[in-house]
Amino acid sequence: MTALTQAIDNTKKRLSSAALASGRDPAAVQLIAVSKTRPASDIRRAFEHGQKLFGESYLQEAVEKIRALEDCAIEWHFIGPIQSNKTRQIASHFDWVHSVDRLKIAQRLSEQRPPQLPPLNICLQVNISHETSKSGLAPAELLTMATTIAGLPRIRLRGLMAIPARTNDRELQLQTFSAVATLQQQLIEQGLELDTLSMGMSDDLEAAIEAGATHVRVGSAIFGAR
Repeated sequence: MTALTQAIDNTKKRLSSAALASGRDPAAVQLIAVSKTRPASDIRRAFEHGQKLFGESYLQEAVEKIRALEDCAIEWHFIGPIQSNKTRQIASHFDWVHSVDRLKIAQRLSEQRPPQLPPLNICLQVNISHETSKSGLAPAELLTMATTIAGLPRIRLRGLMAIPARTNDRELQLQTFSAVATLQQQLIEQGLELDTLSMGMSDDLEAAIEAGATHVRVGSAIFGAR
């Protein structure tokens, strides 16, 4: 067993333990291995070990790896900031986009999603910690934005994504992630069909899972520090 495969196993054990400790089914939480900056060979090794979901942030690098790994049934998740001139390639190459924070971006993804592909799954990024340095919608913008985006063709609004301010305070982590879950529940109560909470990374996935995360995005705990 290599260091990479051992790290995948250890991360999955953390995920499972956190879910069980919260009274949740571990199968309800999916692991996205954040493979940005990592070579296609590492992704292939992880895939062969059973990891199917991979997250990328840098488009050109990602497209090269997607093409190199066309023989692998990988589910590709775009998790980085989105520039308007990048939407066509994102819409063509990815299965999920977690970082939509503007109506213009959603509209372009909708228009540019190839009709022969399934609808593109998207999450709205919410700036839950109100950090000026981070992208994301303010909580007050969510309902209007989600309602509009949910009606666009060739994309499917699945839920919310958040990257809270870093902290080692477990209670603060849980409080912040729970606030995201509450926002999603409020949208559901307004009639939106949402099933995804993309939140939690290497250092805080346990709190995210306790708060209801359905997808955790883990990079350094799997691939090591960048």
